[in-house]
Amino acid sequence: MFKGVFLALISVATLLTGTARAEDAPAYSMVLLTENFPPYNMAIDGKNFAQESNIQGIAVEIVRETFKRAGVGYNMTLRFPWDRIYKLALEKPGYGVFVTARLPEREKLFKWVGPIGPDDWIMLAKADSPIQLNTLDEARQYKIGAYKGDAIAEELGRQGMNPIVVLSDKDNAKKLVDGQIDLWATGDPAGRYLARQEGVTGLKTVLRFNSAELFLALNKDTPDEVVKKLQTALDQLRKEGTVDSILGKYL
Repeated sequence: MFKGVFLALISVATLLTGTARAEDAPAYSMVLLTENFPPYNMAIDGKNFAQESNIQGIAVEIVRETFKRAGVGYNMTLRFPWDRIYKLALEKPGYGVFVTARLPEREKLFKWVGPIGPDDWIMLAKADSPIQLNTLDEARQYKIGAYKGDAIAEELGRQGMNPIVVLSDKDNAKKLVDGQIDLWATGDPAGRYLARQEGVTGLKTVLRFNSAELFLALNKDTPDEVVKKLQTALDQLRKEGTVDSILGKYL
């Protein structure tokens, strides 16, 4: 009898200990990195470093709502340059980076949540430029500006077009109007937004050569159940109209 009571007490104690450990275990949390890429992500003060409430933009608001709905913890930092934060998300478990294009060559490098928003690839020229393009190949004869590390620049490089890259895409707006480049390969709406921020208006689209979607890229060691929670939360927000509402605030 005493043996039975003793074993029962051990079982209860083990159960309670396991419950306590489960309650004490910290919830999964991620480090989210982003860059200045208006209107999707940007520091409120325009600088190249910001944290938490000092970051705003379309993707920032969507990501915040997604993590909140999914019940997944995070801390968010905006840093520079893109190459550095991309590498951190690629190599460090628990890290993620946004927004980025989900390209075939990147597919197996990350786990993905999205899409967050559109990012068509375009060639912009000055309003008075005589340049007319029907295909991307026709752009080879011109000086093309692009953003270092960006998917657009990488694709042009793969096609042997050797774009002139800069560390900040907004610099291409001034380079274009100053005649340092003939064309600016950028995203739409991001390029036009950046140009307005630099006081540059009247640019014209001479070619739209790709339609892409932007995603949140998570380190490949992120648990599948976390990815599923986030994707389900984002899908719900889109279905409810929250994503469209956020897009409408900026565009």
